[in-house]
Amino acid sequence: MSGENLMDAGVVFRVDVDPVTLEERLQSLPAEPGVYQFQDAQGKVIYVGKAKNLRNRVRQYFQRSRPFDARLAALVSRIANVEIIVTDSEVESLILEANLIKKLKPRYNVNLKDDKSYPYIVVTNEPYPRVSVTRRIVRDGSRYFGPFTEVKTLRSTLKTLRDVFRIRSCRYYIDEEVIRKKKIRVCLDYHIKKCDGPCEGLISQQAYNDMIREVEKLLSGRTGSLVRELEARMKTLADEMRFEEA
Repeated sequence: MSGENLMDAGVVFRVDVDPVTLEERLQSLPAEPGVYQFQDAQGKVIYVGKAKNLRNRVRQYFQRSRPFDARLAALVSRIANVEIIVTDSEVESLILEANLIKKLKPRYNVNLKDDKSYPYIVVTNEPYPRVSVTRRIVRDGSRYFGPFTEVKTLRSTLKTLRDVFRIRSCRYYIDEEVIRKKKIRVCLDYHIKKCDGPCEGLISQQAYNDMIREVEKLLSGRTGSLVRELEARMKTLADEMRFEEA
């Protein structure tokens, strides 16, 4: 897997917010997924957002026909430049947006760090970690990624990660004693090849945690080949299933 940083990847476009040429410049933006950053006159990022279609989304901010919103009007009045980063997919833009908000802390983004209403992905501090969505941060050594602004896309991303990496979706605490005493049996996920069965010791703790580290790498944006990697692994899984069904 590539070690490329997601925040350094992608095609970057910059647009000066000049009223005379603004519409023409906005029309030239790509109709692709990605992340947009609004900068003030000093070049400071004041807002970060994501979009399935960057051209349409960014243009919406400058449409005079939109309903009046005082907070939005204040934001738009301070935009001097727009910078966008094209990503390979909406999944990549979701992760990039979360990492940029965490890094830059833009003024006009909601203070997500302290807002309990926004979701995170948590990797629990357990011998065989669980990966799930949460709105509550507990200081117990678990690792949190986010916050994320769109729950639907976040849950879809988590489902894809579980399908590809076969990490467990159950809520049980699993350690060597639980495995040795056979307290838990494999569930349907194991039989349909969506989990490698750590509850019965069918995958070693080291191998399982190697998968968890790959998941964390993707969530922290430390790779620019997220979609290609996921698609390649999903294709492999599909090929395996077709072979077994033949």
